[in-house]
Amino acid sequence: MNKIRQGSILPKDLTTDKVKARPKAKNPVKICDTTFRDGHQSTLATRVRTEDMEWMASEMNKCGFYSMEVWGGATFDVSHRFLGEDPWDRPRKLKKLMPDTPLQMLLRGQNLVAYRNHPDDLVDAFVEQAVEVGIDIFRVFDAVNDERNHERAAKAIKKCGKHYQGAICYSLTQPRMGGPIYNLEYYIKKALILRDMGADSICIKDQAGLISPYDAYELIKALKENLEVPVELHTHYTSGQASMSVLKAIEAGVDIVDTALSPFALRSSQPAIELLVVALYGTDRDTGLDIEQLFKCGQMLEEIAPKYRDFLDTSAMSVIDTGALVHQIPGGMTTNLVAQLKQMDSLDKLAEVRQETARVRAEFGYPPLVTPTSQIVGVQAVQNVLIGRYKLVSKEAREYIGGGYGKPPAQIAPDIQKTILKDKVPITCRPADLLEPELEKAKEESKEFAKNVQDVLIYALYPITGARFLNYKYGIDKTIPDDWKPPHAPKTLEEVQREDELIVQVKTGKLKGS
Repeated sequence: MNKIRQGSILPKDLTTDKVKARPKAKNPVKICDTTFRDGHQSTLATRVRTEDMEWMASEMNKCGFYSMEVWGGATFDVSHRFLGEDPWDRPRKLKKLMPDTPLQMLLRGQNLVAYRNHPDDLVDAFVEQAVEVGIDIFRVFDAVNDERNHERAAKAIKKCGKHYQGAICYSLTQPRMGGPIYNLEYYIKKALILRDMGADSICIKDQAGLISPYDAYELIKALKENLEVPVELHTHYTSGQASMSVLKAIEAGVDIVDTALSPFALRSSQPAIELLVVALYGTDRDTGLDIEQLFKCGQMLEEIAPKYRDFLDTSAMSVIDTGALVHQIPGGMTTNLVAQLKQMDSLDKLAEVRQETARVRAEFGYPPLVTPTSQIVGVQAVQNVLIGRYKLVSKEAREYIGGGYGKPPAQIAPDIQKTILKDKVPITCRPADLLEPELEKAKEESKEFAKNVQDVLIYALYPITGARFLNYKYGIDKTIPDDWKPPHAPKTLEEVQREDELIVQVKTGKLKGS
């Protein structure tokens, strides 16, 4: 059985003075910091502005992280849709301020950083431009773990000489790893396929925080026995298991783990780095990171955090969602379900929708509940409960059932497939093989407001909000969209301070009515 071994100095001998100069561990666990991407995407609706990252970037660069995830996921969408920022500017600026730290992004395979499959010419162009603005490591995943949706991105990344990390979405059909689909053999098989496709490392991407400590140990141990490339664990604190699972993964020999600075950690984010650093003192897996530097960066985060407090979910006392252990629905998906039901004045149907979500997921071939499959399954579950089972089927669900998102982990229920597709035959090829090139068409359509290929890609991925942003960027339309203002966008610290002063006046009875 693997275990964390004693280092060259005992923890009890590490005085405050000796901690800073402690010997380097033989096999230090590497840290990917998610503070600037998944940390705030998971806790603050991806609303942190680039200027606040720039303010503390030089200090983050001193931390000694293996890498920092700063881009991808929802950042491309939110930055231009709600923050009025050019999404390409963030990695470009951070690269200059953090030259010693490799920058990492999350790429949704053929979906890139949007919500549909894109043709290969857009994938090639996007990867090339991402490299140009400073991305070094590309974590690539597919929502149904169909490796064919990795192919083009992997080739483009390798062609540019950058690191292709093949990610496998972790999922379950029962409380613990096992069963006919998501068992140990499934994950090993997928990892070997991605390795053979040229993956420089493999990541277990546990987007729902479902991996339990002993399953993490078993899975990482098996992957390390079968792979020569580094293995990384990405999990979320949603169910409350993440710190335990990360520690067991380290015992099993994991090479890299994802964490965030404590202000942006826990809840539905990643484990806090500060705790892990101290826990590993005096072991052969000691991170080597300086707790004082991490604390300094955390305090800097606390200074800017009040701007974003309106995006923090405070609807429950608990900072974890133990319900995820029961219904296996990620926290973000539950939030979306609640929002949909509120709009339809049907919040009393939430329990029924959760049950229907599990049923729809099974009928859809048990896809991992991650963007965009979580949205497809969730919307269909709501429609089934409120309108009747499959009386109304979304365009995306129809495309998914028809093979448009790839091959799901299990067979789609034949009766449901027949109900939705009628006589249409589902495709079995790689979905992007059927897509016509779009780059030249997008250039022509956006020629009045797009000045370079990065502008064109903003438009190609997000035609409506992208065109709106670009028209404003170049002064064609000087109207500031309402989406760029509170409550959709963050407040300033001055606005927060005035708000706090008014609250104090109301509580003390000093605010007089006019």
